[in-house]
Amino acid sequence: MSFLDNLWRGRATEFDAGNAATNAIELTKRHQKVSLSKQNAAAGHLRVNLSWRMRTSDIGGMKRQSVLRHPFKALRPEEVQAHSQSMVNVDLDLGCLYELADGTKGVVQPLGGFLGDINEPPYMRLSGDDRFGSGSGETMYINLDHRENFKRMLVFVYIYDQTPAFDRTHAIVTLYPSNGPRIEIGLDERHPQARSCAVVMIENVKGEIVVRREVKFVYGFQAELDRLYGWGLQWGRGYKTKAEQR
Repeated sequence: MSFLDNLWRGRATEFDAGNAATNAIELTKRHQKVSLSKQNAAAGHLRVNLSWRMRTSDIGGMKRQSVLRHPFKALRPEEVQAHSQSMVNVDLDLGCLYELADGTKGVVQPLGGFLGDINEPPYMRLSGDDRFGSGSGETMYINLDHRENFKRMLVFVYIYDQTPAFDRTHAIVTLYPSNGPRIEIGLDERHPQARSCAVVMIENVKGEIVVRREVKFVYGFQAELDRLYGWGLQWGRGYKTKAEQR
């Protein structure tokens, strides 16, 4: 969503609708939620993807370029895929706190190997752990054919050890419903010391599946997100095994 698009938008809507070229809905501070049920997308597998990239100026300083030869290029920071820079240790992880209708609570995340199950409770599955922000990123699948079993799901992102801060890592979480446009939530606010971010809440509100932007940065890890949203789980310090770090 460009700056000019925001200037020329005439009236407020429930959410930011993408154009035909992008076919995307961008959740913002002004337009924070969208109903999957109203878009006939509250069934099938909801794919949740985390991807990120870094600027070369964050990695090793901007390359000097001739202003006379490239007057406009000098004003635009060069961007690269994070995984192409072997000297940078980037490790953002995707996770989800869940609460089922029967009161069962838990977490799906790479740390600890809590990858979930797509056909049995909690009806969500994490595909794996991407340590370098590759093109595919990290992906979680949520089985909305069991939507009556869900109460709420908080999708979050956290930084594993020795990773640059969120303000250096340009991350985006994208939801791909079974029908209709994808839903994008950018983590573009400047919180250089934050270690975790609550990105989006997915709730069953009287049978309606509603997606609401959160984007709340905290300086701790999952336990702090738990306290912020009142999940009530017990947490301990965890470390990735060698298998999980691949």
